[in-house]
Amino acid sequence: MTVTNARSGTNVHEIAHGIYRINTPVHIDGGPGGFSFNQYLIVDDEPLLFHTGLRKMFPLVHEAVASVIAPARLRHIAFSHVEADECGSLNEWLAAAPHASPLCGTVAAMVSVNDLADRPAQGLADGQAVPLGHHTVRWFDTPHLPHAWECGLMMEERTGTLLCGDLFSQGGAELPSLTEADILGPSEAFRRGMDYFSHTPNAGAMLERMALLQPTTLACMHGSAWRGDGAGLLRALAQALAN
Repeated sequence: MTVTNARSGTNVHEIAHGIYRINTPVHIDGGPGGFSFNQYLIVDDEPLLFHTGLRKMFPLVHEAVASVIAPARLRHIAFSHVEADECGSLNEWLAAAPHASPLCGTVAAMVSVNDLADRPAQGLADGQAVPLGHHTVRWFDTPHLPHAWECGLMMEERTGTLLCGDLFSQGGAELPSLTEADILGPSEAFRRGMDYFSHTPNAGAMLERMALLQPTTLACMHGSAWRGDGAGLLRALAQALAN
């Protein structure tokens, strides 16, 4: 792990080949206490950043990306759904990376991103793949899982990394970059306390679809990334949501 900003604690760690977790720990007054915001950088011929981070966090994330590649090299600014921590600094990134475009689902492009963004979005259909060079990401629509009509997840197929957005969010600011320990228990405690899932009746089917991809790394937006039997963990989450 490399700390890129000593004051904020922002740090970078390679969680899979060519995939870097950028993490900023925070403490939110009146909120859930210690928390963390993660972005994921895929380094390749066409580099991709998944999650932009909050607009006010842009200097920290930019500094972290710059510790790995020149930010101007970015070609894709991707995110799961429209929310401040997902795409709040989208336009700042488009300015910093003049050849990049927003990458999101077709619903997000239609209802929000083509109005909010300074450049047109590439709206991905369900199941559409985007080759980056050695890596390939594939978009999967997950409406209302965990929340937002336009929500979706991305699978990086070479490394078996599921960019799983707000699934398995864990509270706490001082967590390991990558763990093989239990994250379902902490994430379920956090979900029950915050109640941020939409409780869609289609959750089980969508999680089973993700499980069939057999991910071996889960790139969580909040808390540790996780390595292990991703299919088993996704099915355990589906069962927890059904209870």
